Amino acid sequence: QVQLVESGGGSVQSGGSLRLSCAASGFTAGCMGWFRQAPGKQREGVAGIGSDGRTIYADSVKGRFIISRDNAMNTLYLEMNNLKPEDTATYYCAADSRRQYIFLSDLLATWRFANWGQGTQVTVSS
Repeated sequence: QVQLVESGGGSVQSGGSLRLSCAASGFTAGCMGWFRQAPGKQREGVAGIGSDGRTIYADSVKGRFIISRDNAMNTLYLEMNNLKPEDTATYYCAADSRRQYIFLSDLLATWRFANWGQGTQVTVSS
């Protein structure tokens, strides 16, 4: 059974840090990504990582967030630093078994991924 399970969300004050984890099971993850959705807004790509380890970030989080993966554990991480109130959203992990991508920017697109987690809430207060 294909499954993605996120953990690590919570509430933090502005300037704080959180680390999200996403454990994949039922398949070997190729490309993976983090997305977020705030109330009333569309889901947007936050960070993506290819099977080759290359990474891409949304401009809004560049320099503050770090995406990484542990292939042996089939697990994805997102380290979030200097959090801002505008980072408040439900964060989703996405992945599938495909290792290929045409453009790195594809890993910030919702259409790229077949499998999604249930989401974890991140709330940043000012």
